[in-house]
Amino acid sequence: MKTLIRNATIINEGRSYIGSVLIEGNFISAIYKGESLPSEADMKGAMIMDASGQWLLPGVIDDQVHFREPGLTHKGCIASESRAAVAGGVTTYMDMPNTQPQTVTLSEWEWKMQRAAETSVANYAFFFGGTNDNFTEIHKLDQTRLPGLKLFLGSSTGNMLVDHPETLRRFFGETDLLIAVHAEKEEIIRRNKSFYINRLGEELEASFHSKIRDEESCYASSSEAVELADKLGTRLHVLHLSTAKELKLFDNSKTLEEKKITAEACIHHLWFSDEDYAAYGNRIKWNPSVKTMADRTALRAAVADDTIDIVATDHAPHLLSEKAGSCLVAASGGPMVQHSLTAMLELAYQGVFTPEKIVEKMSHHPASLFGIDRRGYIRPGYYADLVLVDPHTAWTVLPENSLYHCGWSPMEGQIFHHAVQKTFVNGVLAYCNGQIIDSVRGMAVRFH
Repeated sequence: MKTLIRNATIINEGRSYIGSVLIEGNFISAIYKGESLPSEADMKGAMIMDASGQWLLPGVIDDQVHFREPGLTHKGCIASESRAAVAGGVTTYMDMPNTQPQTVTLSEWEWKMQRAAETSVANYAFFFGGTNDNFTEIHKLDQTRLPGLKLFLGSSTGNMLVDHPETLRRFFGETDLLIAVHAEKEEIIRRNKSFYINRLGEELEASFHSKIRDEESCYASSSEAVELADKLGTRLHVLHLSTAKELKLFDNSKTLEEKKITAEACIHHLWFSDEDYAAYGNRIKWNPSVKTMADRTALRAAVADDTIDIVATDHAPHLLSEKAGSCLVAASGGPMVQHSLTAMLELAYQGVFTPEKIVEKMSHHPASLFGIDRRGYIRPGYYADLVLVDPHTAWTVLPENSLYHCGWSPMEGQIFHHAVQKTFVNGVLAYCNGQIIDSVRGMAVRFH
């Protein structure tokens, strides 16, 4: 099967230019600049797709999602959330281990891989979860088949807290796997929680979440993780930075390839601030919490200047009924994978980022940082994971056009000025003008 995507504005590797891309089977076979096209022989049998006026981007690689399977499928599952992903231009995802049961044994990890092979529309990979007592399991893992280990240094959904100092030293010092961490200091969170309960009672509105899970709790944990990684030479990746203070722990004087310690920011910390709790309430309750406008401004600047390496979602669906009540009981997390690319392109529309920087942070850098095999770039010989975006179509996020199983989005009512039109997964059209092609199945991602 051949497809020629013709006359698109290709945004790739820091450049934007008019060109065409020829797909053969699962792979990009050639890229043509300007009006150049394949020979008649090369075009024979090809489906020709005119993409004039549209942007052609490499598919988004999201390094942090929670697709809730197994055990939490009333919130979402691999099938439902991968459908939402391709509708948003996300062609590859890396799923987190805090499911039920947790992904902390080789057999549970293998179950997820098999389930994704059966049901996922997008390409997939699964983190392996570290706990206080499963260190010996990591020696069973094939490093070419998973992105790394996930450690929760602060408790969150599905509590997998790793808080034994000796266990942490073993994880950091005795494996060359990438270690991705959720960094919040549990002792500080508990102290803050007790303070506000004793002062105001337990019916605390959503804004108190950022006072309980505050800057201090994040910085204390992130700084300890970075210090330990520096000491032991760990390949550390700190997920979902949420504060300006944490940024000084990271270095933008090195190229991505030179860094051993890297950082991720998430859409909600780049989009919302604590000023939005009054309007959105627990819908924007995440761990780590959404913080101040000054933090948001600093995080945006850090994405632009390469202090932060990757932009992802921490997609974590819950039913709205689970988001109700005091901030002490409402679930933390929200759905985002369908709207991550369009949200970032909206920030480009507002002048915050360039489209080239967005492609770098959402496609190129995840591929390079994790050592993903032949994905994340528009290059001959790479998998044809591609997204066509219409930069001239305004649309409004509504429950009826959101594909999340949980049935809602924190972006509802937002007008976006870019629309994902088509998504190719391994050269196969998986999403086209509002329709999911449900027969498409993604591949297991391989890592160098």
